[in-house]
Amino acid sequence: MELYPAIDLRRGRCVRLYQGDFDQETVYGDDPVAVAKSFAAAGARWVHVVDLDASRRDGSNRDLVERVARESGLSVQTGGGVRDGSLLDAGVQRVVLGSVAVEEPELALALAARHPARVAIGLDHRDGEVRTRGWEEASGRRLLDLIAQFETADIAAFIVTDISRDGVLEGPDVAGYIELLSATSAPIIASGGVGTLDHLRQLAAVDVDGRRLDGAIVGKAIYEGAFTVEEALRIVS
Repeated sequence: MELYPAIDLRRGRCVRLYQGDFDQETVYGDDPVAVAKSFAAAGARWVHVVDLDASRRDGSNRDLVERVARESGLSVQTGGGVRDGSLLDAGVQRVVLGSVAVEEPELALALAARHPARVAIGLDHRDGEVRTRGWEEASGRRLLDLIAQFETADIAAFIVTDISRDGVLEGPDVAGYIELLSATSAPIIASGGVGTLDHLRQLAAVDVDGRRLDGAIVGKAIYEGAFTVEEALRIVS
């Protein structure tokens, strides 16, 4: 299982939201490139970067995303307002399509076809209903239905976030990920809820007929000092 330390960008700073609420923001630093380099120094291979401003169509941190890709030494997986493959040409390894995958699936499928295995689909949900626009709008679409819609595309993974757990540190939705692995043959990356090394162990132990989670995204627990990137890597490796 791959570890994806996370950097959420808002107005150029590293932040974390509580349950996706933009009014409950904690700032963890103003140098995202330095944070990414610290992840690389700890042994991480990937970093998951979310442009929160772009996700709401309220600005962009694209310059910082590109700098992380150029300067950190990490493979960058990034989402937030992505509608094309230009970031892939700028050094990003993988883009994550969120709102556009829900609202314009044909565009998402075409992009995945042009960039095989370099496009992920980000599905953020509350109680199984996928939300868009930085988690602020209900889509009326169900998580499993959307996964079925994209399952045959050559995507890198589905990144699935239970918004109610994000930033809470009280544990991931292990049962939900088991259900997803049972319902699809596509790679699944878990996001949201990891607050302890035991939580990571629970995700690493998920096994459905020999299939395991492809990765886990961890943010706030690292910033709050619950564990280090080095400790997390020892669990997932």
